[in-house]
Amino acid sequence: MFKPAITGTGVFTPSEVITNDELVESFNAYADKMNAQNAEAIAAGELEPIPHSSSEFIFKASGIEQRHVLDKTGVLNPDIMHPLLRQRSDDEPGVMTEMAIDACGKALTQAGLEGSDIDLVICAASNMERAYPAVAIEIQKELGANGFAFDMNVACSSATFGIQAAADMVRSGSVRRAIVVNPEICSGHLEWRDRDCHFIFGDVATATVIERSEDAKGDYFEIISTRCATQFSNNIRNNNGFLRRSRPDGVVDRRDMQFMQNGRKVFKEVVPMVSTHMLNHLGDEGVSDVRRLWLHQANKSMNDFIGKKVMGRTPEAGEQPNILQDYANTSSAGSIIAFSKYSDDMQAGDYGMICSFGAGYSVGSVLVRRH
Repeated sequence: MFKPAITGTGVFTPSEVITNDELVESFNAYADKMNAQNAEAIAAGELEPIPHSSSEFIFKASGIEQRHVLDKTGVLNPDIMHPLLRQRSDDEPGVMTEMAIDACGKALTQAGLEGSDIDLVICAASNMERAYPAVAIEIQKELGANGFAFDMNVACSSATFGIQAAADMVRSGSVRRAIVVNPEICSGHLEWRDRDCHFIFGDVATATVIERSEDAKGDYFEIISTRCATQFSNNIRNNNGFLRRSRPDGVVDRRDMQFMQNGRKVFKEVVPMVSTHMLNHLGDEGVSDVRRLWLHQANKSMNDFIGKKVMGRTPEAGEQPNILQDYANTSSAGSIIAFSKYSDDMQAGDYGMICSFGAGYSVGSVLVRRH
């Protein structure tokens, strides 16, 4: 049995940024347009007017100040309100692959490796650009990696579930080096016309290199153990899928074909699920002094509750880093962004825990120790 280790991480950040003020201006223009079009029905009490959004509401509800996206032009156009991405031929790398290669390149550089050193690629994300061939296999081709590749979708927990799969294979010896990549184009499955959620997501890609600790070329994080759990819930759901055209309304643009959630229920049910999961994981490993928590970046209040429960006190500055204000919720990539940006100062012997959670419900945790 071998000891798996994280030896490199990388983050691809789109250049285009949407601030809360920009988003609110666009949404309110859309609301005014729709309310004007439906003025008679609203006056008759047959429809409710769409209320305005505000930057204050967004920040108070989430802690988000801005988000990065692949395309802001379409998102901010009140007549479009979704990203406009160039249609690519089948002979070109897909959008997710292009993002992934950037993040993978940075992770490989940090690990001191080349693409050809990798013998497992896992593309773990909350949505895939297509059903098949697997995006991971296209990434494998572009990296020049060997071995095999596959896609994985456990929504916002995809990164930690992918790390567990890769770490288990490295530990057993079935692969020597793996890369888990999380290209998240959340702007493509967010309903930008829904006031309750139009501010939640952003786009990004992250990558994590996992290999035998004995092969590490520099400092690394030993993966002590991983733990995953799922519990079915409809409170976060997206009904888009390949059976869409078989339904009576065919491919009509229905609201449930994008991200939907019951936020209050999610908060109430996920916070205790995650904090109990993390405490049990740490307890079973006999770790009482964890220096840092890199949590899924969905909601600042949610993370504050979880951090306080796990640490038994309010986390001090730096113990539970947030990147939510700059990136918004980037689904599976959020905890890896936090880890990538806020782990270099960890000292030898320090313990930390990466934890992501979301739709399913699902929760995955990775206990690491600095070397």
